Formats: sequence, structure tokens, C-alpha cells
Amino acid sequence: MSFTSGPSRWSDIWLVTAARGVSTCGDFLAASALALALQSAGAGGLAVSGLMLAATLPLAVLAPLTGRLADRVDSRLLLVAAGLGQAAICLALAYAGHPALIVALVAALAAGLAVTQPVLSALVPAMVRAEDMPRASALNQTAGTLGALAGPALAGLLVGGFGARLPLLLDAGSYLALVAAGLLIRTRRGGRRRPAPVTMPSTAGELPAATWRLRRDPLLVAMITTLAGVIGAVGAINVIEVFFIRETLGSSTTMYGLVTGSWTLGILVGAWLFARLARRLTDDGRMLIGYLALLAGCCLMVLLSAAVPAALLLVPVWLLGGVGNGGANVFDNVLLARRVPEAARGRAYAALGASVQGAAMVGYVLGGLLLEVAAPRPLVAACGAAGLLVIVLVALPVTRAVRIERAAAGARPASAVGPETPGSAVAGAEPAGPGGPTPDAELATSSSSR
Repeated sequence: MSFTSGPSRWSDIWLVTAARGVSTCGDFLAASALALALQSAGAGGLAVSGLMLAATLPLAVLAPLTGRLADRVDSRLLLVAAGLGQAAICLALAYAGHPALIVALVAALAAGLAVTQPVLSALVPAMVRAEDMPRASALNQTAGTLGALAGPALAGLLVGGFGARLPLLLDAGSYLALVAAGLLIRTRRGGRRRPAPVTMPSTAGELPAATWRLRRDPLLVAMITTLAGVIGAVGAINVIEVFFIRETLGSSTTMYGLVTGSWTLGILVGAWLFARLARRLTDDGRMLIGYLALLAGCCLMVLLSAAVPAALLLVPVWLLGGVGNGGANVFDNVLLARRVPEAARGRAYAALGASVQGAAMVGYVLGGLLLEVAAPRPLVAACGAAGLLVIVLVALPVTRAVRIERAAAGARPASAVGPETPGSAVAGAEPAGPGGPTPDAELATSSSSR
């Protein structure tokens, strides 16, 4: 069975929620502090994009390994070991002075994140019943969003008053929340506790988990391809935003934190708004179409933000963009949890993370290069327009994938479907969204959530 057969373990959910909130706050605090420190020291767009690449490359490159680790090694061991390692690395980062050493330590920090992301993402569905998954998803995304909301704001205040060292020391402490969660959470995956293989949804030919392959599910391929395309197109905003807000709009570090936090606050609102809709959307094809619409709304808000004359006016625009971003995060989590066997979820979340982070790296490189030849304002507009163009280009292939999915389901005899079990993509199955530290695609923030 893909989810727990007994009562939902809400104590475990709250432990994951608390750990995610604390650690995500530290993650965004450190990322924003480093970006502000580079900008204040006179570094250009290439320096900022290089830092972001160091924080992203391990998540994409190590995904095949870390996904299998998440499915095969005891989750408690992975969380404790990775959390302690990340705390030590971040402590060293607080005292590092040479740029090359800073980049190397940031990359090592991201390697630990490449492990903890799929572990926690795959754990959450095993903690609750299928009907409780939308609530669990919203709770975990709320914790991550609040942490991401507080992180940049704290960075703006602390960097201005104390420099970059204090935020990095606080981030080192935040990783200990992952260690505590690993020790206290009763639900465990991997190792000897790995459940027996379950069958895939009908669209995958009822393959056992051991032979599950992402490429055999057209809807998931369409979803991940779309998300990667949009992030690749819009991702340059993560490099451009600090220059757009601080230089073009002439704002303080505190205003920078407020503006970036407004997108994150929108994600929080969108998660709860669309969790209710996700519970009712039992048709995966309709959910995928809605997913496209939400991503398009995010891109439109980025495009509109290029026209604002003052940073304060960015707040409502990015708030709306964040609402769409939060809804899209819920939808992709639900689709992935529905359609992937429990024993293969570590690999699935790692594959999603690799696609997202790989696309983000493209955006980071483009952002750094484009800032050398163009002003921030037109580049912000170009990011939004490019994202909308991606949505237009993928609309036809996505609708074709939806038709193929429905045709396959309609042609299948009733006996091949079997009973409606949690995790099934057939009509009537309860949606599920892990909502743990997944690679939530926060399109206009400066760091991936933990």
C-alpha cells in the first residue's frame, strides 16, 4: 500500500513540519545573506550566478544516486548523518574568506540537501492515510513557506547590522532541526523497512515498483518537462532580482527582503487555496491542465513586475505570482504521489529535483551573462515573456498526453483496474501530496527550499 493503513501519524507530520520550517528559514537566510554580501562588495551578476550554480549543481548531478539512497537506506540514518554534515559545513562557511573556498563549501552543503530532499519527501506519504494527504501537504508547504518568508527578511536586517557571518552561524544551527527530526520521527523508510513493491497506476501497465521508470508515464513526463522549461526561462530572475530591486529601483536591503518575501507569502496562501481543489480533482489530466494555467499566471506576474516604478509596488504583484506558484507546487506534489509506487518515490522526487535544479542552472547562467550586456528592468520583462512562451509551446503536447492517458484508461477492461487503492490514478482515488522538503519550484526566490 502506498500510504499508511492505520491512523495518520500527525505527531510525525508535525515533527517534519517544524524541522522544515526551521531549516528552510536558515537556508534562505544564508542564501540571501551571501547574495547581499556579494552585491554590497561590488560583485557582478556572474559572481552571484556562480554562487547559485554551486548551490544547485549537486542537486542535479547527484539525483540518480541520492534517489536510490532514499529508497534503499534507512531514512533515520540519512537524515541524522546529512544534518550533522551540513551543520559542520555551514559552520566552516561562516568563517571562510576565500571565494573559491566559499563556492566549494556551498556545493558541499547542496550535496547534503540532495540527500535530505527525497528522503523527507518520500517519508510524508507513508505517515498519513490517502484522504489526509492534502492537509499534510499544505501543512508542510506552509512550514517551508514561512521559513522562506522569514529568511530573506532576516538576512536583510542582519547583513546590514552584523555582516554575513551571523546569518551563516544561524543556518548552521538550523540544520540540527533535521537531526532532531530524524531521531524523533517514528515513520521510517529504506533499509529493511522498505515495503513490498506495489503496482503502478493503470497507465503504466501495472509495473512493479522495482521496474518503475519515469519515462513510461506520459503525464508525469509532460509535467516535469513543462516545469523545467518554465524554470529555465524564468530562472534568471533569481540572479537579476537583487540588482533590479537594489539598483534599478534604489531600495534598501530591508526592502529587498520584503519584496522577495511577498512572493513566498503568496506561495503560502496558494498552497491552502489549491489544496482544497486538489482533493476534489480526481482526474489527473484536469489537474495537469490546471497546473499549466497556474504556471502561466506566475510568468504573467513576472512580466508585469518589470513595469513597476517603485519596489513597494512589487509586493502585490509578486504576492499574486506566489499564489499561483503555491498552487502549482501542490498540484505537482499530488500528481507525483498518486502515480509513483511508494518504494520508488525517492527516485521520483530526486528525478523531479534534478530536472528543476538543472533548469535553474540554465537560468542562473543566463542571468549572470545577460546582466553584463543589459539593464535589469528589460531582463525581468524578458524572463516573464519567455516563461509564457514556454507555456504556449508545451500546451499542445500536454493536451495530447492527457488525451492518450484518457484513451488508455477507457480502453482498459474493468478487471485490469482492480480496486481503487491509495496512490492509484484511476477515478475516485484520493489525491496525495507529500509537501515535505520537495524541490518546490519557487520561481522568484533566491534559493531552493530544503
